[in-house]
Amino acid sequence: MSNRSTIAASAERRVTVAADDGVLLAVREYGPRDAELTVVLLHGHCLRTASWTYVRDAVRRHYPAARIVSYDHRGHGDSAAAPRRTYHLEQLGHDLRAVLDTVAPTGPVVLVGHSMGGMTVLTYAAQQPHEIGARITGVALIATAASGLADAGFGRLLRNPAISVFQAAVRVAPTFMRHAKLLAAKVFAPVIRTAEFGNRKVSPRVLALANAMHNQTPIVTMASFLSAFMTFDRTDALPLLSTIPTLVLCGSADLMTPPAHSVAMANAVEYADLVLVDGAGHSVILEQPQQVAGALARLMTRAGGRGERQGAHLTLVA
Repeated sequence: MSNRSTIAASAERRVTVAADDGVLLAVREYGPRDAELTVVLLHGHCLRTASWTYVRDAVRRHYPAARIVSYDHRGHGDSAAAPRRTYHLEQLGHDLRAVLDTVAPTGPVVLVGHSMGGMTVLTYAAQQPHEIGARITGVALIATAASGLADAGFGRLLRNPAISVFQAAVRVAPTFMRHAKLLAAKVFAPVIRTAEFGNRKVSPRVLALANAMHNQTPIVTMASFLSAFMTFDRTDALPLLSTIPTLVLCGSADLMTPPAHSVAMANAVEYADLVLVDGAGHSVILEQPQQVAGALARLMTRAGGRGERQGAHLTLVA
């Protein structure tokens, strides 16, 4: 392949996909169009595709033959805002279906979800069980949970009555609450940093990226999804993943989705690989992208048919 064609194959390509209700989703593609394997990266709540930048680049070095697709959830990043009533996990599952049908209608696909993105993957699996093992040949669940999000860690704050008051205030006065959100982000920055980044030192560049993604997310988007997290339960989807290579990964210092969630998910999936990244927090994909990318590359090799299925095992990554 010439240098020119190599550059063309690796350049970012932007696509707009219409969801089933017409909401426009901003999609980005990297790597060869005719790749044998497509990897779809799904970001978390109040984030955007930029949260995958470091992992994406590392994965491309590990597995250059793959095509990587990422997109902004509705109401996030460059995707369009949507009616408040559609900000729930069931709709995000339908959005994923629209993206796959448009940009990866054929060939094997590996789904990789971080936090709310992982919940979206589980929701999609429950909605489309016939595709698990057919179109979907691998899944990675990163810093996420299948149920009980409000039962442990910082997730318990979802049960605080103040959350309902906050959501009501956003519905009544979204502009005022937007300004209040920016002020609160500055006041509670140390708490947010602890919750997201565990006990490791994080570079200022990473912190700036994380803060920008949080601050740019509309207050209505931020508030509306909270109710869905409180009642989320997709443990019914976990047995489906036993038929395909599955990776469950989290930081050992994750306060948003503590490791107990990942251990429970891995126990429910036969042959799952459980990776705990020592000292990392909820933003493990920003803190330790090389470690995450290495685990994803191993999953991709198995999902792409070039690796033999092995029994489940636990890996602690320093």
